Amino acid sequence: MFDMMNIMNKVKDAQAKIKATQAELVHLRAEGEVGAGMVKVVVNGERRVLDMEIDPSLINEKDKDMMKDLIVGATNKALENIDVKIKEKMGNATAGMMPNIPGMDFGNMV
Repeated sequence: MFDMMNIMNKVKDAQAKIKATQAELVHLRAEGEVGAGMVKVVVNGERRVLDMEIDPSLINEKDKDMMKDLIVGATNKALENIDVKIKEKMGNATAGMMPNIPGMDFGNMV
């Protein structure tokens, strides 16, 4: 039998768990590195850049464009890596709470 009250309670529980999990995303960390480790970028689950390391050998005016490209590449890689962690954490937060509805991915709720 279709139990609307039970479904509403599950939705309410899922919303609370999603909100709590979103608050924890600030503690997730992911790193991206390019150029054989010459540039490293660390981001958090709120998709904010936290830290950056640049190999001293890159700090040269004539290498400015290459360094810029490496920084952009490392940042993008770190953001891709954190997206995987966010999706995993959000998926874990809603696991078993919501019915499996084809086409509905509650792991992307950020």
